Amino acid sequence: QPAPPPPLPSPMSWFGGGSPSGPDPMFLARTEIEMYNDLFVKMSATCISKCRSNYKEPDMNIGEQSCVDRCTGKYMEAQEKVGEVMRKVNEQHAQQQQAMQGMQGR
Repeated sequence: QPAPPPPLPSPMSWFGGGSPSGPDPMFLARTEIEMYNDLFVKMSATCISKCRSNYKEPDMNIGEQSCVDRCTGKYMEAQEKVGEVMRKVNEQHAQQQQAMQGMQGR
């Protein structure tokens, strides 16, 4: 009789390990996909409405293409800056929570 197949790795190990009590990796992955989808939809709508002047033509002209390229670059740069500020705020908040817990534990 053949040996039974080895057990499948736990879903936690598929995403770099972690404890079962931590955040659900599938939830985190779905949330990240939704975030990027939302970013793309908003960026596309903003830049196309700003740069596209002639909807009668099926393709954008060189000026419109250049405008969309600059717009998307600036949009992504702004998103990176906002993300960095949010990361710092979250770090400060976590440090404050740790300090409060430390004071309560005394």
